[in-house]
Order: sequence, then C-alpha cells, then structure tokens
Amino acid sequence: MHLTARFEDITDLPTLGARWHALEQEAQPPSFFLRWTWMGSWLGAMYEQGVSLPQLLVIGDEMRDEGLALIGEGQAKRLLGSVPALWLNEAGDIDADRPFIEYNGILCTKDTLPLCVHAFCEAMAERDDWRVLHLSGLGFGSMLTEVPGVRRRVIRDASPAYNADLKAVREAGGDYLSLLSANTRGQIKRSLKDEPAELAIESATNLATLDLWLEDMRVMNAGRHTDNAWDSAFFRDFASRITRAGLTDGTVELLRVSSGETPVGYLLNFVWAGRAMNYQSAFAQPRTAKSKPGLMCHAAAVAHYAARDLKLYSFLAGKDRYKHSLSTGAEELNWWALERPDWRLEAEAALRKIFRR
Repeated sequence: MHLTARFEDITDLPTLGARWHALEQEAQPPSFFLRWTWMGSWLGAMYEQGVSLPQLLVIGDEMRDEGLALIGEGQAKRLLGSVPALWLNEAGDIDADRPFIEYNGILCTKDTLPLCVHAFCEAMAERDDWRVLHLSGLGFGSMLTEVPGVRRRVIRDASPAYNADLKAVREAGGDYLSLLSANTRGQIKRSLKDEPAELAIESATNLATLDLWLEDMRVMNAGRHTDNAWDSAFFRDFASRITRAGLTDGTVELLRVSSGETPVGYLLNFVWAGRAMNYQSAFAQPRTAKSKPGLMCHAAAVAHYAARDLKLYSFLAGKDRYKHSLSTGAEELNWWALERPDWRLEAEAALRKIFRR
C-alpha cells in the first residue's frame, strides 16, 4: 500500500474534531500531544485570539484518513534575515507556540506509521515554499527528519525528559525518597518538617474550582520568570481550554497540594498511556530558607500517581536541576531544523563553522 498526502485549509473546528477523534480512537496514540484534547484546545485558542490557523496535512484518500497533522507556515528569523519556514504541529508564532509541544509526530496507527512517515517526507519535499522545516520535540530516532532534498539536518536542541519510575516506587513500598540522592532526600525531609501540617493533595473536580486554581497559578507565577507564559492571554486561554477538555475523561488533572488551609503549590498534569506528565506548576513562596515547595509538591504527586498503578511520572522536557534531582530515569527529545539550500543559511552555517574553530 502506498499512501499520499495532501493539504487542506481548516475552515471548521467541530468537523475537524470529529475527523481527529475518529482516527484517534483507532490509533490510540502513545503521545498525549497528538490527541484532540491538546490539538483542539490549541486550535481553539488560536481561533479565539485571532492567530492564523495552520494547514491540515491529510494522509490517505477522500474516503479515509490514515494520518493527520498540522503544518504552520511563516517566516523564521535567522542570523542573516528571515526565511520561509514550516512547522510540524506548531504555528510559527511566538505566542501561539507557548504551549510547547513535545513527543511530536503524526496521528496514525502503529501499523501505518512507516507509510505515513514516508508520505509526510514526500509531501514536504514536493513543497517549494519553505527553506526551513521545524520538527520540534521528536523522540530519539524519529524518521520524520528524512525529507529528501535537505541540505542540513540540524538538532537545535536536545533535551532530557526526566521521569520517576512509579513501579520502582511501589517496589520500594511507596518510599519514593529512598530512590533519590541523599542530598535531595534530605532537602525534602527538612522542608516537610517546616510545614505546620501534613501535606494533602486534591484534584479539581468542577469548572469553578478549575478557574479559581488556574488564577492562583497565574498569581503565584507572576514576576518569577523573565519570559512568563502566564502573562500571555493566549497561554491562559489554552490552559483553561485544555483543563476543561481533559476534566471529563481524567486525562488532564489540576492538583493542589496544601499544608492545612494554605496552598503549597499547584500541578497541571496530563495522564495518558500509563504516564502522568507535569505540564505546568506554580508554588507558594518558601516559608523558610530550607523550605522547598516545588520538591514537596512533586514528591506528593509521585505518591499520588504511584498509588494509581501508573508507570511513570514525567517532568517533560527541560534541563532544570530539580527535574534531574527528582528523577530516576530520562528519555531524549530533539528539536530539529531541516534546511534547504539558501544563501542566508549557507552563510550562517559558514559563520558558525568559523566561530566553532
């Protein structure tokens, strides 16, 4: 069987949602980021905030969708000027791409994956309207980079996706801290001693609570980062949409960790394919110099999910020290840029080579 790909404009989100759901039910993608819960929330925020929607990449025929993906179009800023670019499941817009996709790819069944990857690569090669193709958050060894006619395949970033093995936690009798370094274990224990009450964890179960806790997250994160996603109206809209979309089937959970009546922190997590994935967090100001609200909240979440017989608690991509300290393992995600011949890109590559020397 040979599959071909075509591009369609997105004109109706409910209709696209029905198509995506139909293929998703068959494919059961291992990546949460390829589900309509993510894609529909993202597209809905784009439509609401007036951002140009990406194109729909359809692999199959007029009767049946075998593979689906979104292709953003725009100009990518480079050292010597902007160049025409495409993005897989991203928009090419700074604000619209704040949600930050990971475990990226094509929605398709496991059996048709090789054919869909081949169709994707052929379709990208046939388009003449780009000089850079961005493939963000791909798992190690992905074949989506094998687009013909490419001058360079550049890994712009390679990031660990740290995780905690929940099976190992259960085998340790629930003693997650015993799996961590003595330093991290000591920090968490000292921090817990400073709390006036034992930590309790609860999940938002209705829309009113979601709204209240999301606002708390915005307030807690205010002023703590130079480039704070929570300052963006687009990101707040997206966060609200995805928590609502995942509330009914339990694939998105908003957790609050409290000490008595006082919130210590909030964790916005995705739950899919045996994994709980921490997507966003917000923590109260430390009570004392030894207080570590973030470490305590994540430790509480690990215990929460280990009791539910899940496999992993993932901290998702990032090189933050706390993720490494709390992890028992890691995967690798890569952010690729496929470059075609272009004088600006050739000159940039030559300059980079000189500076490396």
